[in-house]
Amino acid sequence: MLKNLRFLLFILPAIVFAQVGIGITSPDASSILDVTSSTRGVLLPRMTTAQMNSIVAPVKGLTIFNSETNSYYYNDGTVWVELAGAVKRDNYKLVKSVADLSDELAAGGGTQYLLNTNFLYEINGIIPINFPINLNGAYVEGVDSGSDILVNASGGSLFNGSGGGSIRNLTISGGNRQVFDMTGGVLIVNNTIFSGASSLGTLTGLNLVFFNVSQYVGNTTGFTVSGIESFFMSNTFWTDTNQGTFMTLTGAFDNLQMANGRIVADAGETGLNVSSNPTIVNSGLLSGLSFVGAGTLVNGYTAANTFPGYNFSIKWDVNCEGIPVETDGNASANFYSTSGLTTGFTQSISNGTAVEIQGNGAFAAQNLFRFTASGGDNRLTYTGRKGRNFQLTASLSVRVTGAADNFYAFLLAKNGTVITESNAVVLIASDTQIQNVSIASVVNLEANDYIEVFVRRLTGGGNDNLIVFSENVSIK
Repeated sequence: MLKNLRFLLFILPAIVFAQVGIGITSPDASSILDVTSSTRGVLLPRMTTAQMNSIVAPVKGLTIFNSETNSYYYNDGTVWVELAGAVKRDNYKLVKSVADLSDELAAGGGTQYLLNTNFLYEINGIIPINFPINLNGAYVEGVDSGSDILVNASGGSLFNGSGGGSIRNLTISGGNRQVFDMTGGVLIVNNTIFSGASSLGTLTGLNLVFFNVSQYVGNTTGFTVSGIESFFMSNTFWTDTNQGTFMTLTGAFDNLQMANGRIVADAGETGLNVSSNPTIVNSGLLSGLSFVGAGTLVNGYTAANTFPGYNFSIKWDVNCEGIPVETDGNASANFYSTSGLTTGFTQSISNGTAVEIQGNGAFAAQNLFRFTASGGDNRLTYTGRKGRNFQLTASLSVRVTGAADNFYAFLLAKNGTVITESNAVVLIASDTQIQNVSIASVVNLEANDYIEVFVRRLTGGGNDNLIVFSENVSIK
């Protein structure tokens, strides 16, 4: 009896104060249970999902560890709720070492890492990769491109395959090896640094390629890109630490656009190589890029596909610092008479119908951009793709014999039809008078429209003799 009384007196304070300490003699005053240890933790009940769901009438706040999902659950009084910090993507893998990709290496037959389609692989730290990665439609990303790094230690290309994929927020360290050898799918690259590669490699036959915010440092040479349906690059920085050619384009592209950034080509290097005349089905656009350096900024299309002094075909719109502007908006041309200034050339005028000024003259066309010259080089044909208004000016020095006191009109013609508003009228005073004639007009030209200079006798009859000492026409 006495012993029982002593035990009751011993536990009564704990019941009164409802405070327990484990591993500590003086529990914190704010706690009902103070568990203290530097070598052990608290282990909550571990159970399967089925066992968790079989708990009868779980009280609100009841907490367990689910051994199937590897996460904690608490009961909110109605249902079991997974703790928010433990919620994970179903298609996710954190990669802290190459060992985390052992399943993917097995799936790739031991010769490549075959990633899971639509999986997100988060790279955490510096990861040497000793076999090629087949992206296979997966997402590979880091959090900080300065510290999350894939190092190519494979002996070959780092990324291969035809399934495409996505790369973002990473540094790709080339290890003096090639980065890409991809042949299909969709490739999206965001906020990525490429360094130390022997070559950035090849992209061939992909449906879509999109690079956004990419920097290139210390690479031996750049990309060879061929036969891409839609190819887009923005905010591209090819620095002076690189060598070789930044990008070589071959084959056919439905759409191609490169915008903003800087491409440095030092002596012996090339910025953009289009010398194989890649086909642009719809449109090619270069805008906002700054091309600098003492090297070849653009190795352009061959002469048969472009204009002297320019680099691209008419399917391109180019407006970049450091290289010629090439858009329909700056199309221009001019021609002039090469007949002697003191003798000129002659043409017989026999009726009042407007006719082209041609006679026995000889002409030369120059400064052609998106215009061609034909018909003796005094017909200028617009070859741009977009219709626009052009300013046309012409000047002539002429004399007419056998037409004293008669009026003549000099005017422009579009596609063989005179442009009435361009009429410049002169009075022929005598056979010896030399007239200086100026013509100016604004004319809308669509693709393949052409311009010529016409003359028309307004009064008089019989045969007159037109002598043209000089003729100059400019379109811009």
